[in-house]
Amino acid sequence: MEQMKIMLVDDEERLLSTTKKLFEKMGIDVFTSTSGKDALELLRTENVHVIFLDIKMPGMDGMETLQRIKKDYPLIEVIILTGHATMESAVEGLKLGAMDFLVKPVSMKDILGKVEEAFEKVSRHKKKILSARMADVVEGRK
Repeated sequence: MEQMKIMLVDDEERLLSTTKKLFEKMGIDVFTSTSGKDALELLRTENVHVIFLDIKMPGMDGMETLQRIKKDYPLIEVIILTGHATMESAVEGLKLGAMDFLVKPVSMKDILGKVEEAFEKVSRHKKKILSARMADVVEGRK
């Protein structure tokens, strides 16, 4: 089974550091970024399954970052994690392809539950794609 890899994108460096350490203690590979632009750069070289994404960040905000992630990396599951939640931003994030929306402060238990759910979803999608490719090869379509 593939090792889970997540990315935390938030302009609060203390939150990134603390959360990264907790995930690493659980054996989860974690990448961090303090901006949407840097997160997109990192995605060019790193295979990530799940992203926790803050909405309010300087420069490229979370919604624009989410749009770019879903356009370029549609299999990555994105969970919005923010302290500035409104019903409108939650609906907008879900329409743009976010899997879920969590409001800070949030417990590590809730975060971990969402990570596991998202990783399972990514794994199911990848298995379906692999099965379809195998069927194409067996049936001589490729």
